[in-house]
This record gives sequence, structure tokens and C-alpha cells, in this order.
Amino acid sequence: MTGAEESRAGRLAAEPLLLGVRHHGPGSARAVRAALDAALPRVVLIEGPPEADALIGLAAEEDMRPPVALLAHAVDEPGRSAFWPLAEFSPEWVAIRWALEHDVPARFIDLPATHTLVWDGESETGPVINGPAGDAPEAETQTEAEAGTEADGDRAEAAGGAGSRADEVDVRVDPLAVLAGTAGYDDPERWWEDVVEHRGPGERDAFAPFGVLEEAMTALREVYGSGGHDRDLVREAYMRLQIRAARREFESGVAVVCGAWHVPALRQRTTVTADRGLVKGLPKVKVDMTWVPWTNRRLARASGYGAGIDSPGWYGHLFAAPDRPVARWMTKVAGLLREEDRIVSSAHVIEAVRLAETLAVMRGRPLAGLGETTDAVRAVMCEGSDVPLALVHDRLVVGDVLGEVPEAAPAVPLQRDLTRLQRRLRLRPEALERELELDLRKETDAGRSRLLHRLRLLGIAWGEPVASRGSTGTFRETWRLRWEPELSVRVAEAGVWGTTVLAAATARAETEATSAQGLAEVTGLAERCLLAELPDALPAVMRILADRAALDTDVGHLAQALPALVRSLRYGDVRGTDTTALTGVAAGLAERIFVGLPPACAALDTDAAQEIRDHVDAVHGAVGMLDETVRPGRASAHGGGLRDRWHRVLGILSARDTVPGVIQGRAVRLLLDDGELAQDEAARLMGLALSAGTPPADSAAWIEGFVGGGGGMLLIHDERLLALVDGWLTGVSTEAFTDVLPLLRRTFSAYEPGVRRTLGELVRRGPGQRGSTTAPGAGAPGFGPDLDAERAAGVEPVVRLLLGLDAPGAGEGAGLVGVAG
Repeated sequence: MTGAEESRAGRLAAEPLLLGVRHHGPGSARAVRAALDAALPRVVLIEGPPEADALIGLAAEEDMRPPVALLAHAVDEPGRSAFWPLAEFSPEWVAIRWALEHDVPARFIDLPATHTLVWDGESETGPVINGPAGDAPEAETQTEAEAGTEADGDRAEAAGGAGSRADEVDVRVDPLAVLAGTAGYDDPERWWEDVVEHRGPGERDAFAPFGVLEEAMTALREVYGSGGHDRDLVREAYMRLQIRAARREFESGVAVVCGAWHVPALRQRTTVTADRGLVKGLPKVKVDMTWVPWTNRRLARASGYGAGIDSPGWYGHLFAAPDRPVARWMTKVAGLLREEDRIVSSAHVIEAVRLAETLAVMRGRPLAGLGETTDAVRAVMCEGSDVPLALVHDRLVVGDVLGEVPEAAPAVPLQRDLTRLQRRLRLRPEALERELELDLRKETDAGRSRLLHRLRLLGIAWGEPVASRGSTGTFRETWRLRWEPELSVRVAEAGVWGTTVLAAATARAETEATSAQGLAEVTGLAERCLLAELPDALPAVMRILADRAALDTDVGHLAQALPALVRSLRYGDVRGTDTTALTGVAAGLAERIFVGLPPACAALDTDAAQEIRDHVDAVHGAVGMLDETVRPGRASAHGGGLRDRWHRVLGILSARDTVPGVIQGRAVRLLLDDGELAQDEAARLMGLALSAGTPPADSAAWIEGFVGGGGGMLLIHDERLLALVDGWLTGVSTEAFTDVLPLLRRTFSAYEPGVRRTLGELVRRGPGQRGSTTAPGAGAPGFGPDLDAERAAGVEPVVRLLLGLDAPGAGEGAGLVGVAG
């Protein structure tokens, strides 16, 4: 035995047994299990928050399935929280499971969360994700976005080269990057796979990898010190105190599983007084801890977890399949591609394995790693395409695994109620994003909708509503669901509002209504209360809404508020909610808009005119729905229904010279669409707007208001309107054309490609050759000037069937020819 080997053996034989690991490292996990089997310690100490000691026993439950995470949050401020994720291949998880299986005490020895949450909260908001035991310095407070590019277990990028000093750079050191660079590797991940992950599970010396890593980390710490942060010195002092306490209790047989970076500091001889001095007087806060489910995507560094790994699915495979991992991996890939209807045979698998192993030999690697297997899959199974390869990376290399925790795990009352509702409604949290179609006429789907809307009101964005496909009915809802671990923090935060989802959502809605700043905010809250079916909160919200509506004189605010109220009336109809009070408020808002809108349209600049134009569109749609809901007696207070009153307001806007052109044009268009304005009159108004006496900019704005938002079909089917626009545009001077071109381009570029092509073809043909349906006798070649009754009669049966005119109970129509005529 050489001198170095004797020194290493002596350190390993000494107490305590320090097992330096890399967090989320399957090779480290296997090595820890082998070392514990060989040493058979009497107690296992693990880097992690001591408050979680009482939760260790839950790891033995049958329904505990990693990936999971320890969640610590401040009792009085749940938003101040931190995670300690663990995967099946995490060395710490393996150590916990080994201790439970051998009836050996297991304890966490890192700095308590009662201190770290205060430390983390001094400079950051939101949850902090900690790497319980990286090969690098421990987790540092930072945002997830900042953590996205860091190495495993490290919280900052590597510091320079081997000649850097800790006092010269105030950044974290990535030990893997330094060691890989020293060994001639440009990729720390590839170096780690070669020297650790690809070690065979049957090697005789169970302690050899830990001795080598300790030597390497000792040399690095001689150069870099604590790695750039004094916080590690405090944490390591606390861990030394805990190790001393365990040695006094058990005398011998103490094993410590921690980040390899910390091993030299824990081996260091210091005095108890010095260590206590470092940890004395630290600020603290009362905390609660529990287990929460985690996901493979959150383990991946690409998701923003700085102590994560690039390929949790691949590492999980290496841990679960130590024998013939490449062949087994290729079999998984083939199965996935076959599920996606790609032709992959056994010959493809065999050839891919051979290619991966050949690449490993050519690259001087002991075993084919992820790079070699990926290249082989691309070449053999994906035929050189990166499209199916992206699927392999998403589903297998990263994966969509979502962990589970037992019911016995501590949880806030709100979390328990949410779990109960999820189980009753058969709405299981999943890491994979999926769409959920709901039919609100069904009791279960209505319950799911209520739950999701209540959670959104509480800030728990488990589901996001999206547009329904194939139906515009109010009884349909489509949700995009995806459960993220951070939602557990949001549930803990929302626990301050109540012990059940219903009570918490009600209390939150009442508080938001009181603190709402504007009328639109209150109306939006009323809509959300109806969607979430909060009968106790709605009266309070409606009182505040009525008060705000009575005091607000801004027409823009009123116009923003009305559509949300009208949508709420529709939701109330399908959900069976009493919306009488809401109907009265909505009708009152509409009346005030009718009175205040014409004066508000005077003396507007371009941006303000565009904003009012959008309000006019929103109010037009809202009035159409509201007119069918309000009581006739109320609607006739000013003569006629609400729709009639609105049409008169539009008539005023279309004829008043002080109204900007974009609003005038929109008013004419809306009247024309509703049949309140004849096409001849619309053409006359357009002719006036495009006359020579109107400034070109005003004419262009009028055109934008009239034909914007789908108005292209009007120009296609009415030759007079198209001829007016064409004639005006060709007569605009060169100087004015330069000014109006951007506006016109914005208007016409919004049309669908087919509409733009048709308009271009009609303009190219010229007047008299456009085939307008409104100009008999001026048809295009191939089209007759009048209706061909005989040809129309041939398709009449099919059209009647499509329109349902021949259905039982349908009245006898006059026939297609009669209708067309």
C-alpha cells in the first residue's frame, strides 16, 4: 500500500465516517449504500434541516414515492419558504431508506430552517430551492431564474481558473468544473459520469470513491477557502457541533452523508467554543415542515433549479438499471417512439446500442453516456431528425414523474380540504400538462369548475382557462392543468384565509373587494365570485360594486366594467345563480354609458380614440346580451329596449363631426351589421368621409374603424364600398399617402390571407368585372346577372337538410329559390 493509500485508509477508519456525495448522483447513491452496508454505523447523520427529523419515518410508508421535497415555511409568513428536493437516486434518500430498513437512527444536521428562512428572506422573496447535499457549496438565496445556469449543488458559476483565490472573487466555486478542467474535460457532467456514475456496482472497496473525493475537495478548499461565502462557515460549524453531540451519545459508529465540498471542513479540528461563537445569536423565525410531491422537471436545471441536473430521467435510469444500462435505455426509447407511431424495430435497438458503444470507445469513455446514446438514437431511430429526439428528451431524459407523499404527512387544514376535494372530484394532480373539457350541466364537472375557479381566486394557479374547441356555449369550459411543486407553498400561504377552500376563497374575495382600486377591478371580482360560486361573498362584492358605479363618472371605466357584468349574468344562468342584483347594476351602467359616451368622444387624440373605439365594441357586444336579460319594464324607461337606445347612440356617433373618424366608422359598421342602416346609407356616409374635403388622415381613420376587425368581407361583397375605398386611395396625394399608409397597412394586414387575396383580385379586375352580388348586370365572366332558379332548385334539398328545415316540427318554407329571390 502506498503512502497516499495508507493516509486515505486512516482517514476513513477514523471517526466519524464522512461520506462526501453529489446531490442527485446515482453513482454517489450506490456508493453510499455500499459504504453503509460495509460500515454498519449506529447512527446516520444527513445534511438537511433538523426540523425534519420527525418526518424521516414517513419515508418508509408505502405511498411515499420520490421525487419528493421537504418544505419549510414560516408559520406567520407562509410565503417565506424553502425546498429540499430528493429523488430516488439522491444519496440522502438512500441514506434515509437504509437507516429505516436497518432500524438505525437518522438525523439531519444542517443549519436549522428557523435560521435559514430568515437568512433567505433578507434578500429574496418567494420559495428558495436548496440542494441538501451538493458536491459544491450549499444553497444560497437567489431567484429561480438566476439559478438556471448553475452546476449541480452550486449556487453560482465557477470562479475563474485554478489560480483564483477566494478573496479575489466573491462568487461560488463549482468544484466539478474545476476538477473536470484539471482532468482535461470541457464538460463537468461528462467528467462526473466517467469517474463516478460509470463505476461498476460490484467494486470491492466501498470507501474508495469517498477517499478520492475528500482529497480533491481538500486541495480545492486550500485554494478557494469556503468558496466565496461566509455562510458555509456557519453551516459547517453547526454540523460539527451536531457530529460531536452524536459521538458523545453513540461513542462510535457515526456516519455522515453530506456534500463532498463540506467534508474537509467537517474533518477540520476546531474548538467547541469557536463553533458555538459562529452560530450564536442567529435570527430565527417559527417554521413548519412537511413533505410535498416534487417533479422530474423541477429537478432539471432547465426548470430553474440551480442544484438540479440536466437529465433526471437518465440518472434515474442509471440508478434503477446498473446492469446493461445502454441496452435497457434503448429499449425504453424504442417503446416511446412506437407509441408515437414511428417504425422502430428490434434491429434498430441493436444497431443503436452498437453505435453508442462504438462512440464511447472512440471518445475514450468507459461506458456510453447520455451524449453517446443521444447521438445513436438520432442517427438510427430518428433518421437524423431532431423532432422525435426532442420528444425523447422531454419524456425520458427529463421525464414527467410526479412524486407522492402519504396522508400522514403534516399539512395545513386548507391542504387537507383540497386533497379531499381532489379525491372526491377525481381530479388528480399531475406533472404533465393536460387539457380538461368540462360540461357544467354535469354535477362532477360543475364541481371541478368551482374548485379550479376558487383556487385561482386564492392565487393557486393549478388550472388556466383556455378557449373551448367546437363550442361557444356557456356550459362548456376548457382548462389547461399542470401541478407544480410551488403550488404547495401557495396553498400554505392561502391557509391564512380559512381552513377550507370555500371559506378561504370567500374571505379572500371580500377582502379584495374592499381594497379594489377601480370599478373594473370590482366587476372582474364579481365575475370571479359567480364563476367560483361564492354565495356569501357576492352580496358584499355587489354592495361595493353598486357604490363604486354610482360614484364613477368616467365613461371609459364604465365601459370596461359592463362586459364583465354581462358575462357574469350568462354564467349565472348556466350555474343557476340568482343574478337579480347584478342585472340591475348592469342595466344602470349601460344607461350611464349611453348618456356619457357622445360627449366623451369629443377632442380625443389618436390613442384615446382607439381606446374609445375598443370600448364601443365591448359595449356593443354586452348590450346585445344584456337586452335579452333585463326586464322589459326597466328597459323601456327611456323608450324602447337597451339595444334600441344603443343604436340611437351609435347614430349620434356616426353623424357628429367632432367625433374622431375611427369611432365614426366603427359606429356605421355596427349599425350596418345590426341591420339598422341600409347599405345605400352606409355607402353615402363612406362617400362623405372619403370626399376631397376630408383630410386624408381622417379618412384613413374612418376606413380603419369601418373595415377593421373582419370588415374585409364587406368590401368583397359590396362593390360600391370597395370602389369608394379604391377611388379614394388612388386619389390621395403622394405626401398624404406616405402619412396614411401605416394606418391602412395595419388595417388590411389583420385580414386573413384568403380575404386579402380576394380583395387584390377584385381590385385587379377593375370596376364592372368584380362580380358583386349587389350590382346585377356587372357580374364576372362565367356568372349570370340573375339567379338561375333551375340550378338553385337542384341543391335545395341538401341546403334544407343542412339548415334543419325538413326536421320534424319545422315549418314549411317558401323554398330556397323564394328565399334567394
